[in-house]
Amino acid sequence: MNRTVFRTAMLGAIGILGACAPAATTGAGGVRFDRSVMPPAGAAPEYDFPDVQSHTLSNGLRVWLVERPGVPLVTVQLLVDAGAVTDPEGRSGLASLTAAMLTEGTTRRSATQIADEIDFLAANLNAGAGQEVASVTLSTLARNLMPAMDIFTDVIANPAFAEGEWARVRDQRLVSLVQALDQPTIIATQQFARRVYGEAHPYGRPVQGTPESVQAISPAQLRDFHRSYYRPGNANLIVVGDVRAGEVLQQLERALSGWQGGAAPAVAPPAAPAPQAATRVYLIDKPGAAQSEIRIGHVGVERTHRDYFPLLVMNTILGGQFSSRINLNLREDKGYTYGARSNFQMGRIAGPFVASAGVQTAVTKESVVEFMRELEEIRDARPVTEEEVEFARTSIIRREPLTLETNAQIGNRIQELILYDLPLDYFDDHNRHIAAVNTADVNRVAREYLQPGRFAIVIVGDRSTIEQELRTLPYPVDIVAIEGQAEPVPQQRLPGG
Repeated sequence: MNRTVFRTAMLGAIGILGACAPAATTGAGGVRFDRSVMPPAGAAPEYDFPDVQSHTLSNGLRVWLVERPGVPLVTVQLLVDAGAVTDPEGRSGLASLTAAMLTEGTTRRSATQIADEIDFLAANLNAGAGQEVASVTLSTLARNLMPAMDIFTDVIANPAFAEGEWARVRDQRLVSLVQALDQPTIIATQQFARRVYGEAHPYGRPVQGTPESVQAISPAQLRDFHRSYYRPGNANLIVVGDVRAGEVLQQLERALSGWQGGAAPAVAPPAAPAPQAATRVYLIDKPGAAQSEIRIGHVGVERTHRDYFPLLVMNTILGGQFSSRINLNLREDKGYTYGARSNFQMGRIAGPFVASAGVQTAVTKESVVEFMRELEEIRDARPVTEEEVEFARTSIIRREPLTLETNAQIGNRIQELILYDLPLDYFDDHNRHIAAVNTADVNRVAREYLQPGRFAIVIVGDRSTIEQELRTLPYPVDIVAIEGQAEPVPQQRLPGG
């Protein structure tokens, strides 16, 4: 019996068994339940954000502390205001590479020694930089906290930026940048940021840098960047886990007292770019691509915006969960994609609103049409309903406790308090604010913050297959060539063809 026949037979047998199963059955403990009736939802889980203590060490480093006795683990996160927004012009990737080099050797330890000592302590140590901040994260057993902190402090205060290690890290980064040119998802994300923000804006430049900017960076520049920004007065330390405040603060004071330095050079927040005059399509050729990567959006809002909570509920309905309008349309109804979504990427300044999906090449145009239909109809023709708002509010409230299960998750939430200057009790009222969002609020923010007439539509796909159909859309189409990618050769029409 071949696999197809066997599978069909098994499914048929399962269907027969299911049809024969009694509607009412008896479970454990003699409790009877009816399989033909969906059980009612249980009570919302309790949400209790842990108490956050804030202290300042003698060197000016602010410490945010959460005691979680029970599981003998501790997570330590150092946040430094040294993200990609601080990259000088022509040196994109400098913040990211400085962070990457922290664990590649210090004046006391080689990269191999750091790795061996961390491994011996059964700990994890990582460093990296995003758009807004750089971070160094340590996870360790509570009993090994202080020996691990000795390595942690050495890494943040005494990186060597050795020539040999830098050459290796630089070459690895260059290889990854070249590989990214073959990844439609990365190309689409980077090109969307560039079209929305422009190359002069920090949000329009790749955090990882470009081949040209990375080649231009030297160990001396890494040292200067570290010396300028990696200072206690420019950083925050988060400690979450099996610790006692009085004891661990004394330990941190001893461990970090040698790390000195006040405020870093001020970096003025970049101005928001001018909105795009009209919706345009930007097509990047990826010959032979089996699917097209689509990004649609424009500049959104900052994290501290007054309409944060209504926007969160609205986007949940639009594209923020599996049962969202966008996903039910493009995936469940049309079958164009494995998943379609939208979100507001809010930061200290206004991040982008973006709707995205990878879709089958043959339905690229149709996918854009359906995306635009949903983005337009939620504003006017098909406003959200009371039922949708209730479902979205309940979904957000019920999943909120899942963000507090681990030390790292709690640390990430505290990062929000730090980055956006929120009060310590902010998350205590989070669910109350969500519950207070009403249908009128959601429809209002949909009209105010979604502007389908000003979208950038970035598509990475096989130009020879999709361009003609895309040009039937009511938007101009620009062909965009990316760095390191050759211009496509125009096809020649054969005589009589």
